Amino acid sequence: MADWSRRRHREGVTIGFVPTMGALHDGHRALIRAARLACDAVVVSIFVNPTQFGPAEDLSKYPRQLRLDQALCRKEGVDVIFAPTVKTMYPTGAQTVVTVPGIARRWEGEARPHHFQGVAIVVTKLLSLVQPDKTWFGQKDYQQAALVRQLVKDLNLPGLPIVHPTVREADGLALSSRNVYLSSSERQAAPVLSRALQAGVAAIRAGERNGTRIRRHMLRVVETEPLATMEYLAVCDPATLEPLSLLNRQAVLLGSIRIGTVRLLDNMLTAFRRKP
Repeated sequence: MADWSRRRHREGVTIGFVPTMGALHDGHRALIRAARLACDAVVVSIFVNPTQFGPAEDLSKYPRQLRLDQALCRKEGVDVIFAPTVKTMYPTGAQTVVTVPGIARRWEGEARPHHFQGVAIVVTKLLSLVQPDKTWFGQKDYQQAALVRQLVKDLNLPGLPIVHPTVREADGLALSSRNVYLSSSERQAAPVLSRALQAGVAAIRAGERNGTRIRRHMLRVVETEPLATMEYLAVCDPATLEPLSLLNRQAVLLGSIRIGTVRLLDNMLTAFRRKP
């Protein structure tokens, strides 16, 4: 992988990179197409990263469909699929860890204590190997994208992070590889999270600026769905992800719920102008 990238850079080729854990869907397809439009060559990595899964999480059950993923990549004109083994990425004796403690300490970092350290390690390794000019991430994993942005800045890594808007089903559910785990009744219940976030956005557009009251608007929507268990709903600063008690100018609404055994994540950015 590294040799290929070095050769392409010597030829003046720009490289766009889409890191994934496979089980590719239309959200990934959107990232690949954005990379194809912006760069001369596109690399997609497919690697289910064990270091970002906790002991009780779904590593063994995570969907793996390499042949289908390869077919999608071929159809989209991907130049290279980088699909390393765990032994290649984490050889015996590996000790180094990478952390971004400020961004990682809340929300997903609190719910999944080892997750973001694993993300930071694997992204550092992938960017060092692929040496991309630009790297695409989906907005659905907003906190992860913020963490990667900080990581790239702090360590002077290649691959300018670009965040692509969340791709959704017609009923508003954010596309995710884990959606395949939902039963038919759970799938019908799942859009409650996006509706809750929309309720928060609507409250802000109607003039609400108190973070606690905006959160209550979202919570009331989640509570209408008996299959949903709330993990967190938050009104945050879009850069630091610290909770906001009073909004000014811009915020990100973050949410995580559990439907059955499936954790669903979503977020929405909202901006407004102060009244003159």
